[in-house]
Amino acid sequence: MGDYVVTMKRRVFDRGMLLFASIIGLTLCLNHAAAESDDRFIAGQHYEVLEVPVGTVDPESPVAVEEVFSYLCIHCYSFDPAVEAWKSSQNSEVSFSRVPAVFNRAWALMAQVFYAAEGLGVGNGLHEKLFKAVHVDRLNFADEDVLEDFIVRNTDLDAESFRGVFESFSVSTKVRQADAKTRAYEVTGVPTMVVNGKYRIDGKMAGGNKEMLEVVDFLVAKERELLLN
Repeated sequence: MGDYVVTMKRRVFDRGMLLFASIIGLTLCLNHAAAESDDRFIAGQHYEVLEVPVGTVDPESPVAVEEVFSYLCIHCYSFDPAVEAWKSSQNSEVSFSRVPAVFNRAWALMAQVFYAAEGLGVGNGLHEKLFKAVHVDRLNFADEDVLEDFIVRNTDLDAESFRGVFESFSVSTKVRQADAKTRAYEVTGVPTMVVNGKYRIDGKMAGGNKEMLEVVDFLVAKERELLLN
């Protein structure tokens, strides 16, 4: 009987030690995985940390993601379907917006078109069509008649209504603000992604357009974690 009790105690002890070892092993694996996740993307190698963060406070969406782009940029056109798919997969904690780059007069004109369309409530409907008009149909929007004809054909607006907003003080102010924000983000090429006004990601650093969005996801998770702590 004594030998039986000793044997049972030994079995219980062995099982306890096995369970303990399993818990320790699982903890080590999880810690290792977390460390690998933390080290997957490195500041200065896959993304840049801005020396002076730009405020992007939105109480309803605490994590703000922006794409600096231009309708005149072929790489932005190629990247756009991936951005649209990424945007549709986000929840209300993440806000997304576009900032048109203003590197020269031609790009400033397209930034003006972007904000005019947005102000008239037709921005979403025209977004893909504007890319296609530039890169597939080769329309020259520097020609005022070409631009107005495009707007009339693709919206319910008349040329006069569009022109009134296109040439408005409000739109010109937004173009200047976009230029100032692009400079503050130190953007030198597009497409470029910015997370919470703190982190800048471009295709060259990330390793490609697809990888840019992976870095964005990493930084969004990083910002969410900071909010919880």
